[in-house]
Amino acid sequence: MPQTDYYEVLGVARGDSEEEIKKAFRRKAMEYHPDRNKNPDAEEKFKDINEAYQVLSDSKRRAQYDRFGHAGVSGNGGFDQPFDGFDVFGGFGDIFDSFFGDSSARRAQESQRGSDIQQKVTLSFEEAVFGAEREVEVNRVELCSQCSGQGNEPGTSVNTCSTCAGQGQVRRTQRSLFGQFAQVTACPACRGTGRVIETPCSRCRSAGMERRKRKTAVTIPAGVQGGMQVRLTGEGDVGRNGGPPGNLYVQVNVRNHKVFHRNEYDLVYELPLDMVEAALGVEKEIPTLDGEPEVLKVPQGTQPGAEFRLRGLGVPHIHSDRRGDLRVYVDLSVPKSLNKKQKKLLEELAKSMGHELEDEPDETEEPTKSKGLFNRFKQAPDN
Repeated sequence: MPQTDYYEVLGVARGDSEEEIKKAFRRKAMEYHPDRNKNPDAEEKFKDINEAYQVLSDSKRRAQYDRFGHAGVSGNGGFDQPFDGFDVFGGFGDIFDSFFGDSSARRAQESQRGSDIQQKVTLSFEEAVFGAEREVEVNRVELCSQCSGQGNEPGTSVNTCSTCAGQGQVRRTQRSLFGQFAQVTACPACRGTGRVIETPCSRCRSAGMERRKRKTAVTIPAGVQGGMQVRLTGEGDVGRNGGPPGNLYVQVNVRNHKVFHRNEYDLVYELPLDMVEAALGVEKEIPTLDGEPEVLKVPQGTQPGAEFRLRGLGVPHIHSDRRGDLRVYVDLSVPKSLNKKQKKLLEELAKSMGHELEDEPDETEEPTKSKGLFNRFKQAPDN
């Protein structure tokens, strides 16, 4: 190998700690490992990185290298020794398992949070506005009801694994071109649990958990909208190895209302008025979700689309005493047909407002689309 400074190879300073050297080696090894880096010089650089780490990670050899350079560590590293049947690179995982351990072994013993569950409920419009109590059925993972999560048949014993002494992990050492590596893997005898069950639970087959259907009460707060979710903390799947349970998320769907629409926290109601009511003014009863109608005074000359607000009769704000408003919009309706008397009165009204009507068509003449009550008058010229 070229006599390159080991500190430069790893990109560290001479005063850096062992932890900093280890971190630098991880970064460099991941970057240049031939399984990941296909550049022609990656293999050679990877060998240099491993040789540098073998020296600098050993405090005794590092001290010799600091005093005497490459001469202080030559012949002691074993780099010229045969491979003894081992793969040169040993697979990408073999090297890094010496630092991180085998992930399957850790997962078998670490506590894990349970999975979340989602469920749906459909509410009426009124239930969404004022809140409701619902019962939902969920199919969730729970501790086995027979063995209480232990995995063994009740009354039988659970032994400590003799292979790993209850650690759930076993360590094996192998040599390669780059030195000696220790690999930590899940114990094959207990599958990483550290326990050996002689008589598995007949219900869960040593899993310690089972899936069961449960009915859960859900409180839907007032003011929810379609698409919102209500979270029930801890009502999801049970956690593993003492981990916390997941959550239950209940998604809300809301049916439409025959009369009202919703705009955020306001209710919207369309008030049908004919032209006489709009012109002269009128009092109208407005329906509400509270049960009792409210009387609205519509002033004379009200225009189509006019808005009126009834304060505090809308939707409650979630977790608040505030309520939105009931917004009333005027929907002006024009009669499609009139009797003779109504027609005559309307013509008189038109004349009084300065409209000059055309002559009444001959009854024997076939009416055309342009002949009609509202097409027969024209605006009188301004004086």
